Amino acid sequence: MTQQYLAGELSLLLGRLQAATPDAVAQREVARLRRAAETAAIAALPCVAARALALTDALCWHSLSRADTVAFCRQARVGAELFDFARCSGLLEDV
Repeated sequence: MTQQYLAGELSLLLGRLQAATPDAVAQREVARLRRAAETAAIAALPCVAARALALTDALCWHSLSRADTVAFCRQARVGAELFDFARCSGLLEDV
C-alpha cells in the first residue's frame, strides 16, 4: 500500500466516524484526528490510528450510557472497520 493510500483511507474512516457522532464536541475531536491523518508525517499515522481507536471506544461507551443504540451501532461498525484497516495495514502492532 502506498503512504498516500494509508493516509487517505484513515481519513475516510475518520470522516465516517465523524458522521456517526451526534455530539458536536466529539465531532470536533474526530475532525482534529482526521486533519492529522491528512497532514501529519506518515510516521505519525500509527499514533493517529491508536488515538482514533481510543476515541471510538469512548464514543461507543458514551452512546451506550445515553441508550443511543443507533449512534452506538454506527460507531461500532466504523470502529471495527478502523481496527481491521489499522491492523492489516501495519499501523497497529499485532494484538
